[in-house]
Formats: sequence, structure tokens, C-alpha cells
Amino acid sequence: MKKLILFAVLLFSQHGFAQDSATVEVKQVSNIIKTNVAGYFMRNYNLTYERIISKRISIAGGFGIIGNGKIPFESSFNNNDALISADAEIKGSNFTIEPRIYLGKGFGQGFYLAPYFRYSTFEVNNIVYDFRGTYSGFAYDFPLNFSGKVSGASGGLMIGAQWFLGNSKKWVLDAWFVGAHYGKGSGTVSGRTNETLTPEMQAELKKNLDDLDIPLVKYTTTVNEHGADAVLDGPWAGIRSGISIGYRF
Repeated sequence: MKKLILFAVLLFSQHGFAQDSATVEVKQVSNIIKTNVAGYFMRNYNLTYERIISKRISIAGGFGIIGNGKIPFESSFNNNDALISADAEIKGSNFTIEPRIYLGKGFGQGFYLAPYFRYSTFEVNNIVYDFRGTYSGFAYDFPLNFSGKVSGASGGLMIGAQWFLGNSKKWVLDAWFVGAHYGKGSGTVSGRTNETLTPEMQAELKKNLDDLDIPLVKYTTTVNEHGADAVLDGPWAGIRSGISIGYRF
């Protein structure tokens, strides 16, 4: 009888120890660090930290830096011959906070919905507007070199799925199927010339700039004898998609 009691005590002790170990293991793997490798093709170097809070809920924060370089797909939104953007450059940064709701397996795995908030800043340089016209019977051609900074805050929703990989399930694959956000942006882009513009030239320049057809951008212009300023204040929209690889600990 004593041997039977001793065996039962040892059995339950081992079971309790296993439960404690499993609990510790869950606590140890509630953190995920990852990067969207697809973003590197767009010079978006990024890092995201995700904290698993419960079976259905997690919260993630991400930061990205866009390296200085040519504007992606610039020819798709510039249809004005006087606006020369082929040599324009852009750089920027973004911060995203993203709670996630897991609908599948849970605890950071399976399909999820992710409402998110994103704040972005961009700096553009070397956008040239070729200002041409005639004044007092003489033709003129004054290039204005535009540069400036814009920022925007927006909210959106993303759909994706996440898996744990490997024998230890430490590696993470996070697929961002599609996400879209919408908000408001603002900033100022200024163009300057080495020439002195007459009042007549200034009026013509303002008319030309106001007539530019730039998709999804609302702006107002002011001009002076040395150039023009375009103040942006309007909608701010974007999309998200990618593949992240990470490690949980």
C-alpha cells in the first residue's frame, strides 16, 4: 500500500511539473520579432514586434525606413510633359501600431484581421517643373526645382495569416494578404528658380501649376518672384501587402 501511495504521489508530481513547464514555455514564446522581406524590393527596411496577449488577441508595432532613391512607378501618375519627375528622389519613414484578432488556431497562428494606424513621412527632391512662355515678345524657359516634406496619418484594415514553422515552432511566416488605409496628409513642396519672375510670369506660373493633373493630390499654390510653394492638405491613402519572416521567443 505504501508503494502504491508513493507511486501516485510521484505520478501527480510529474504531471504538475509538466504543466508548470508548459506554462513557462507559453510565456517564453509570447514575443515575435519579424521583418517584411517583400518591402526590401521597395527600399523599405523594416522591423515589427508582436506581443501575444491571449488566444485571440495580439498587438504589434512596426517601424520602417525608406531609403533615398527614385520614386517607384513615377511614370504611372505623371502625365504632364512640363513636370519632369524621372530623376526625382524620395525617402521616408513610417510607424504602424496594429492590434490583431486571430480567427483560426489562435495564440498568434492562423487567419487574422488587423485594424491598424499608420503615420508616415516622405521627403521628395529634384522634381523639376519646366516653366515656359513668352513675355514682351521674348520666349523664356525657366526650370523650377521642387523639394519638400509631406506627412500623413491614416487608419485601415489588413487581412492575413501567420504560421509557426520548424520542429521547435520558433520560426514565423506572416503573410499580409491585403490591407488598405485612408486618412489625411499635409506638407509643403517648394520650387525655386535662379531667374526673377515678373508679376505677369507669376500669374502664368500659378495658373499652370493649378492646372496640373496629379491624381489623389489636393494642393493650393502661392507664387513669388523666385518660384512657388504648393501646400498639400487632403486625402492620404495607401495599400499594404507582403511576406514577413520572423522568430518567436
